[in-house]
Amino acid sequence: MPIKIDKKLPAVDILRSENIFVMDDERAEHQDIRPLNILILNLMPQKTVTETQLLRHLANTPLQLRIEFLYMTSHTFNTTHADYMETFYKNFDEIKGRYFDGLIVTGAPVEHLPFEAVDYWEEFRQVIDWSKSHVYSTLHICWGAQAALYVRYGIAKHQMKRKLSGIYSQSTPEKPNLLFRGFDDEYAAPHSRYTEVRKEDILK
Repeated sequence: MPIKIDKKLPAVDILRSENIFVMDDERAEHQDIRPLNILILNLMPQKTVTETQLLRHLANTPLQLRIEFLYMTSHTFNTTHADYMETFYKNFDEIKGRYFDGLIVTGAPVEHLPFEAVDYWEEFRQVIDWSKSHVYSTLHICWGAQAALYVRYGIAKHQMKRKLSGIYSQSTPEKPNLLFRGFDDEYAAPHSRYTEVRKEDILK
């Protein structure tokens, strides 16, 4: 099924060149289907690259998805023009009264900083707190996952002696867990990071 996004978004042309079906709102109105409303908080500097990567995966579903993008107004973007953000992204004030089926929070190239030193940290905290009551399910990627663990559970990140980079074999827990439904017992996962969260902190 298609993903519904702004037809002027630059990622649309890339996706269509890859034979990924993208539908605009005008055409979607003719389908009697309630789409899943997905909000993406894109914290990466290269917006179009990240948009395209995520939309490729989201398009590989039998469901119809309506995608919207969120940005942090407390951050000044050096790699993306302000007009682009105002055209294709929403700010928190514009969406905080709404409810979403899903929220995806990307990583960000700020893992060398303490969480509180990130310029949009307070706004980020507001989004995570808001998502508890306004979003059915959330997916956090890389730094976004570490930051959410810190906001929700006070679990700190720790600097590693050297960067962890590569594809590593992982195993699912022996005790069944809905988070791993559909996973093989052993699966490969990519890692590229300088920080970690520790098992003993999670198990406290």
